[in-house]
Amino acid sequence: MSNDIMRFMDEKKITYATIGGHGFGAKVAAATAISNMDRFTGVISLEGGPINHMYHEAYQELASYIKAAAKINLEAVDVNQALKAIDQGIPCKKWA
Repeated sequence: MSNDIMRFMDEKKITYATIGGHGFGAKVAAATAISNMDRFTGVISLEGGPINHMYHEAYQELASYIKAAAKINLEAVDVNQALKAIDQGIPCKKWA
């Protein structure tokens, strides 16, 4: 799977990336980044186990941002309303 990710990056001419995943995908993301440290600027692992990170402040912050974004009904709002909802629900501008 890591080779597939690297092949995709090469085909799309992606030099550097931040990689992320959830569950098993988090493990693949971490393994890929570790094996190709010169190509990745960061790793985002959500519930990548086997450690439960749910009680850590960083996990709770990211989870709250995901929940805020998931509440936006993209079919019922225009772009400006969606951006306003993101600004209100995600105070950290880097994550917004």
